[in-house]
Amino acid sequence: MSQSSQLTLAFEYRPAYDDDHFVVAPCNEVAVSWIDRWPDWPSPYLIIHGPAGCGKTHLSEVFRRRADAKVLTHRALAENCPRDPEGAGGGWIVEDADSYLFDGEPEPLFHFLNQVLEGQGQLLLSAREAPSQWRADLADLRSRINAAPAVAIGPPDDELLAAVLVKHFTDRQLRVGIEVVDYAVKRMERSFDAVRKLVDRLDRQSLSARREITVPLVRQVFLKTDLDGK
Repeated sequence: MSQSSQLTLAFEYRPAYDDDHFVVAPCNEVAVSWIDRWPDWPSPYLIIHGPAGCGKTHLSEVFRRRADAKVLTHRALAENCPRDPEGAGGGWIVEDADSYLFDGEPEPLFHFLNQVLEGQGQLLLSAREAPSQWRADLADLRSRINAAPAVAIGPPDDELLAAVLVKHFTDRQLRVGIEVVDYAVKRMERSFDAVRKLVDRLDRQSLSARREITVPLVRQVFLKTDLDGK
């Protein structure tokens, strides 16, 4: 068994959305366990927060499919539409809640939290910042937020990025050496989206130039794009 193959065995892969796979690792396993607990949450609300590209959208999509949840956009939230208890039941998702509170009024979010509670629904809120950093000047809203379970997702570490790289290469039936994975991991942006973009560009560049994917080719792609995180 090659080193590349061994990397893929260290983590659990589970379907997420489109053709990607979500990888369960120490940086996200607590958040995954909360999604797995649904619908047995101790609160009607769950907050998942972490940096861009850490996998929040993947987990939100897993929750959407499991709970048949509705995604409430910031625009729809700001309209502050009244909902009867039946209409506020079921699963809901509000992404980038901290961004909404930075630009929008807090009252619509507070009213929506109350509607979900009254309708015995369940709401997943995602954010980049921890809830303690959210701009929630409304005291009752702050109380609701503070009472909700909040789970952090950390940025992927080297081992996880390597495993995801190998998975994407394997999905495309691309054969690469472990030196390619090591080189890319040490230099790329720390996000799953950057992994997807890098493998896609390497695949296209390899086909266009009729070259194998090697360290010099990875270096060339980094020089041509903004995927180099250093």
